[in-house]
Amino acid sequence: MTPYGALEERVRRRLRQGPVRGLYAAMLRGLRGRAKAIAEMGDYEAFRSEARRIKERSIERLSELVDVFSRNAEERGVRVYFARDGDEAVKIIAGIARDARARLVAKSKSLTSEEILLNEGLEAQGLNVVETDLGERIIQLAREKPSHLVFPAIHKTIEDVSQLFSEEARGEVSSDIQEIMRYVRQRLREVFLTADIGLNGANVAIAEMGAVVLETNEGNGRLTSSLPRVQIVLVGMEKIVETVEEALILARAHAVAATGQRLTTYVSIMAGRSPMAGNGSREMHIVILDNGRSRMVGDDVFREALYCIRCGACMNVCAPYSVTGGHIFGHIYPGPIGIPWTANIHGLGEASFAHLCISCGLCKEVCPISINIPLMISRVKNLLASRYGYPKADRSMMRYEALGKLASQLAPVSNWVLKSRASRFLLEKLVGLDRTAPLPEFRRETFVKRFNRIRQEVPIPRARVALFLDFFPNYCRPEIAESLVIALQLAGVKVELPPQLTSGYPLIAYGDWDGAKKYAVKNVELLSSYVEQGYSIVSIEPTATYTLKHIYPYLLKGDERAEALSRNTVEALQVLRRLVGEGVLAVKARSEKRYGIHVPCHQRPLSGAENIVALMRAAGLEAEVIEDGMCCGMAGTFGMKHGPIGRGLSKTMGVRLFELFASRGVEAIVTESSVCAIHIEDGAHMKVFHPLDILYFEKPS
Repeated sequence: MTPYGALEERVRRRLRQGPVRGLYAAMLRGLRGRAKAIAEMGDYEAFRSEARRIKERSIERLSELVDVFSRNAEERGVRVYFARDGDEAVKIIAGIARDARARLVAKSKSLTSEEILLNEGLEAQGLNVVETDLGERIIQLAREKPSHLVFPAIHKTIEDVSQLFSEEARGEVSSDIQEIMRYVRQRLREVFLTADIGLNGANVAIAEMGAVVLETNEGNGRLTSSLPRVQIVLVGMEKIVETVEEALILARAHAVAATGQRLTTYVSIMAGRSPMAGNGSREMHIVILDNGRSRMVGDDVFREALYCIRCGACMNVCAPYSVTGGHIFGHIYPGPIGIPWTANIHGLGEASFAHLCISCGLCKEVCPISINIPLMISRVKNLLASRYGYPKADRSMMRYEALGKLASQLAPVSNWVLKSRASRFLLEKLVGLDRTAPLPEFRRETFVKRFNRIRQEVPIPRARVALFLDFFPNYCRPEIAESLVIALQLAGVKVELPPQLTSGYPLIAYGDWDGAKKYAVKNVELLSSYVEQGYSIVSIEPTATYTLKHIYPYLLKGDERAEALSRNTVEALQVLRRLVGEGVLAVKARSEKRYGIHVPCHQRPLSGAENIVALMRAAGLEAEVIEDGMCCGMAGTFGMKHGPIGRGLSKTMGVRLFELFASRGVEAIVTESSVCAIHIEDGAHMKVFHPLDILYFEKPS
């Protein structure tokens, strides 16, 4: 069975069982805590930019900082080791334990130790390793791996925990939280006091001090690092920064993004070891781990993974992760950032869970370091395809533009065929298009054909725009683009329709980098002359706008025309809102209802809901943004694919949003994404409109 087939079977079993209990609620708490903390910070984006600059320059100087850190730590009496891989790190740590004649190791939470299977390696040498972080202790007793970077036992219920501790105690530990905590404190107190070695990781390491920073919310980190005679610290080399000021900025970024705290409860800076009464032979050992990190520094794409500060924010916003959990959406490192880490540290074959990524892009938006996780995941999919080939449905979906063009040319016959149960059955078998997925109707008269009929000369234009249509406004919903053009021309704006391809974003979503670059190169070539003449490129679909502004400059790094296109691309509703604000246009409503607004994922890094809310309120409509902060589950063509990694997962992800709309008592839904509209209308059983379906524009009276 291929890695994809094995993953598909695991997801199928998970969907039969239902979503992981308690996971979604915990993720929402994390997102809400983050939002509250950010609101209290003031200029969070400036803080975020500084945090990214710290990581950029630290990784740029990584080799130098490793040397400076090692030298300064050794001056404080610390023994420093450099491990090329996980096996060497385990061997070094086991040797330290052997020299110390150790038997019991008290261990504070360390994701890096999970990466190299440290516990298993030490236990094989006869050592008793006890995790002292509560979540880590729970999964250690369960003999599982963490399902979340910050909350490793997030998938466990209180009953699960009670049973695990009862088995350890060989007696009943009830499911009362206070009794569980009393048991854990009593059990771990003995471990802290009798451990021969305290072993911890580090959230940050400070080169100028030769010190490590450890953040915990339970205080166990301080006990493991201070009470035993021997302390061992395992730190990934990418954690090293130059100054204490930089370290504290990253510590704050971690707390805000991970748990919504201003700062983690216990932040300890450890530089060498002080003698303790009655024990002057205390030792500190620091093991710096490479394990593929040096190779990643030299990779133009995966270098960014080294900026990760292990906050887990990307996991809290990931809709597929919310359904499958970290034991399916992960290997050892779970979640979105776990995909590039797994591919580079544990091998491409272990990273097949990249296929669960729906390319919504939200992980980048919540990352405190603005890591381009979506493009790294796309690259992993690209490498997987090079080794194993593309899944059948993915290959079909990447031919979307040719198929759409053909369906439009053959309409209305193609629409009739696409409604036929026999045809849909065959399409499901042959190309992987799910027979139950709702499909749009195709128009024979595309917008490109309509444009010359509605185009007007504007002798003295107040502005000039060139339309970028993408798929739906041309082949399926030309009336949307027509309404936009009529409104712009009414305001005295000159409108042109350049030759163009669609954005090509589905190719990025499925990992076809060569194909996506061809789309980028061609569209930049076709649109650049308009940019040079002073035209704004006005895009109708959020994903198309996102692609022009954020994807093309990445794919075509160093191409000044791609950068110029990015700067000059604007959203259609942004232009209309500005014209209304300037008093050039008046906006009216075609019907008065109470609307719920859905904000598509790719619109969040653009305007969010600002433009649509402003225009609807200016038209006198009652409108409310309804969301949980995650993707609706459609994710472009992902929700049209047959199977658990497609329609099955898409429907399960969408249920929460559908229930939200039903609970708010709205009469209809509005969204700028045509593909989201199809999914939500089908799942929420409610009419979904584009804003230009319900709004029209006229000259102010």
